[in-house]
Amino acid sequence: MTNRRVFPSQTPTRRAAGLLAGLALGVALLSGCSSEGAATDCGLDACTVTFDRGVDASASIFGVEAKLIGAQGDQVTVEVAGEQLSLTVGQQATEVGGFAVTLDSVTDQQVKIRVAHNPNS
Repeated sequence: MTNRRVFPSQTPTRRAAGLLAGLALGVALLSGCSSEGAATDCGLDACTVTFDRGVDASASIFGVEAKLIGAQGDQVTVEVAGEQLSLTVGQQATEVGGFAVTLDSVTDQQVKIRVAHNPNS
């Protein structure tokens, strides 16, 4: 006669807790960002960073820092991956450190840029 050990299946509560922990980890890995005076919205290959004007605003995305240096009219100066860029709304993407950076919009209160992994690098 063979004795088998029977393990009870996981309870639904335990399965749900494991699923939630896995989802939280996935979201943290996907976003991979932090910010001060800015909001980020990240996907797998691009992030939109919305900087608040009038404060020391920066965000860490994809392992590099993006910082708002200044804005005047529709021209903005940002620092991405240690390099300063002058951007204008509608301008073609500027390449820096393996990223393509574009200026999406400028208002009196916010500056919105898009930082994407550059597929050509």
